[in-house]
Amino acid sequence: MPKISSKGTRMPASPIRKLTPYADQAKRDGKKVYHLNIGQPDIQTPDVMLDAIKNISFKVWAYTPSEGTLSYRTRLTGYYNDLGYHIQPQDVIVTNGGSEAITIAMQTCLDAGDEVIIPEPFYANYNGFACMGDVVVKPILSHIENGFALPPVAEFEKVITERTRAIMICNPNNPTGYLYSRRELEDLKALCLKYDLYLFSDEAYREFCYDGRQFESPMHLEGMEENVIVLDTVSKRYSACGARLGCIITKNKAVIASALKFAQARLSPGMVAQIAGEAAVDTPASYFETVNREYTERRDLIVSSLNRIPGVFCPNPGGAFYVVARFPIDDADKFCQWILESFSYKNQTVMMAPATGFYSTPGAGRNEVRLAYVLNKEDIAAAMLCLEKALTEYPGKA
Repeated sequence: MPKISSKGTRMPASPIRKLTPYADQAKRDGKKVYHLNIGQPDIQTPDVMLDAIKNISFKVWAYTPSEGTLSYRTRLTGYYNDLGYHIQPQDVIVTNGGSEAITIAMQTCLDAGDEVIIPEPFYANYNGFACMGDVVVKPILSHIENGFALPPVAEFEKVITERTRAIMICNPNNPTGYLYSRRELEDLKALCLKYDLYLFSDEAYREFCYDGRQFESPMHLEGMEENVIVLDTVSKRYSACGARLGCIITKNKAVIASALKFAQARLSPGMVAQIAGEAAVDTPASYFETVNREYTERRDLIVSSLNRIPGVFCPNPGGAFYVVARFPIDDADKFCQWILESFSYKNQTVMMAPATGFYSTPGAGRNEVRLAYVLNKEDIAAAMLCLEKALTEYPGKA
């Protein structure tokens, strides 16, 4: 039998999706499954986006330019300049989702064997993207006790080698919800300039900042024009995960020129998605205000509910729509499978993502779980009750 490639063997499974067969079986068994495992919002996609799709009138469903249509990149430029990014359309390459933005950026800036430093826990697919490019992830451990704050600069310097090429952050963070401060970004700026590193800034959750806290981007820092590469997506901002539409933004002309070659190799981003994305820029501020209030209430509910469960600790995040909680269990992977496979409360159960898959350090996150508060408050409350019952019955209690 022909062999699978070594890269295919090394490619990690998604902790967010790998338990899907157990959830599917639970549903076949008649159980209601509360999906807190995946960042798929239940918020309605903006009407302006949906109306743009309904009103499409083209006669030929054609290729678009590899870098994206000029009309969409121009609208994006206006959106980002309202945020103080000071870019031009030629600083943007449109991608098929934020995932492609990350893979193209890695392939553009990192050779096989090069190293990227990422504070962990981090978005699980960063491991997969790095594997695709034979890039080495050097994790810097953050800790649940202080809410997963950015580790000190000294911790980064301990792992910098001659192969270090970049630092990657997700702000607000997936999976922890931590919101980086201006001071923390200034610290990263100093590191990147000192060691001549790229700073990849995944800003998928930019709109989701709570309690009056402000989002800060490395694009706001002077002197970082050649170092910063922003990776973005419409998936979370407009609750349009299925659009598969993202972008790379950088003022580094050499990076744009090289990234465009990778974009040309995959031909082009989709026409329909860009039409919808262009319309989405006109989404009224009231939409985001309503969404922000809803997510704040959901966050407050899930955090307070978790912290009321004996033995559970959950920090209060400043952004995104995730929490990472520490449970009184022996093994998060076993627990998240067990609750789907062997447990139900009033014929209900919960699907979560074991946090081990969000770490690169072996053994880290073994008793931690990521939960996405993307369900309505009634369902979150029911899921938390179900979880509390499950923790009293789980045979592997710590």
